[in-house]
Amino acid sequence: MSNDIRIKKGLDIKLKGEAEKTVEQAVISNYCTIRPEDFHGVTPKLVAKEGTAVKAGGALFYDKSHEAVKFLSPVSGKVVEVIRGPKRRIDAIKIEADKTQDYEDFGKFNLDSATAESIKSHLLASGCWPFIKQRPYDVIANPDKSPKAIFISGYASAPLAADLDFTLKGKEAELQAAVTALGKLTEGKVHVSVAKKGNSPLAGLTGITLHKVSGPHPSGNVGTLINKIDPINKGEIVWTVNAQDLVIIGELLLTGKFNADRIVALVGSSIEKPRYFKTKIGSEVATMVYDKGISKDAHVRIISGNVLTGKEIKPDGSLDYYSNVITVIPEGDDYEFFGWNKPVFDKVSTSRALTFSWLTPNKKYDLNTNTNGEHRAFVVTGSYEEVFPLDMYPMQILKACMYQDLDEMEALGMYEVAPEDFALTEFICVSKQPHQKIIRQGLDLMLKEIG
Repeated sequence: MSNDIRIKKGLDIKLKGEAEKTVEQAVISNYCTIRPEDFHGVTPKLVAKEGTAVKAGGALFYDKSHEAVKFLSPVSGKVVEVIRGPKRRIDAIKIEADKTQDYEDFGKFNLDSATAESIKSHLLASGCWPFIKQRPYDVIANPDKSPKAIFISGYASAPLAADLDFTLKGKEAELQAAVTALGKLTEGKVHVSVAKKGNSPLAGLTGITLHKVSGPHPSGNVGTLINKIDPINKGEIVWTVNAQDLVIIGELLLTGKFNADRIVALVGSSIEKPRYFKTKIGSEVATMVYDKGISKDAHVRIISGNVLTGKEIKPDGSLDYYSNVITVIPEGDDYEFFGWNKPVFDKVSTSRALTFSWLTPNKKYDLNTNTNGEHRAFVVTGSYEEVFPLDMYPMQILKACMYQDLDEMEALGMYEVAPEDFALTEFICVSKQPHQKIIRQGLDLMLKEIG
């Protein structure tokens, strides 16, 4: 039996370049790069120095604040470079991959007789713990605390997001093992959301509370699920896990191998043939983007993640740790003369003033990165509330973060939000304010001051 959740507030941004449901093996990447910046709030302590040979599943570094939380190599090979930034900060660890992969053996795990402590110890030792995040603060879960519930979104509603029904197909055994293990780590429920009209492998799992969601983006965000099912109060913690990361956790438990395979959607209007690739975490994006994708002199922006929450990467960059989408869209660095003062038919907007996208609700757009305006003071229009389904006040939260009023941030519901929950309000913002950055800074302040 499932519980239906219908979201009315939001905005579906229909873009050209959706991935065809075919999977190809990506060109094997010669190098694999892990960036500590993907793990917000982690201070890395290096284990594998330059020249160190590692197996797939071998430790690269651990978190200085929680030494039990390890971060592993997705491939076997040799650490060829440790890239450092200011004050010798570790920016990236680059591994030259072996032609034949060799895996660390963590041993098969018996879930039937397992206790919460033994599962936690196994996930920490095998490097799967970074896949578990917590709210408040949207950081890697503190292994010393227990959550009141665990939330998993099996429905991706973001523009050009990977179809999880497709990418998880055939992985039922791994998914079941992962949710069984996670279920023993909480006294509460494991809440899983799937698309109401979808056919998700997650829907048939046991030991979960299933929710069928419908409505516009951000109906697929895990933050929306938390807000509608079990909001977070002061002193409470919930954990979240990405659906594709469940497969890695489940395979580790069933086989003893840390297999960092990812099914990645290569999407966007600048891609000749959008489709899915099988690759590994941290692989070079050039192995997918330039393999019958785009020409090397194309004037485009490559994004690891979706267009709303992803981050820009260079053509020689690598897939980040949590992404299962690479988006390529035109670079919008051109200037449109008097663009603000004429009717617009080729852009998405929630306003009907001079913009006529509402006349063609099913049209797919070829958008670029141009923000069509510059940063300015907040303009109170009431438009944020139209696309923000969480039961809170988005404008007030943003302002509380900006003037750093911790009491007000707490009262307004900051404990349960993450930057991605404000991606749509940032997209429609006429003031061009960086909402996700503001929320991230607010969460960091709360973590520092309140903990």
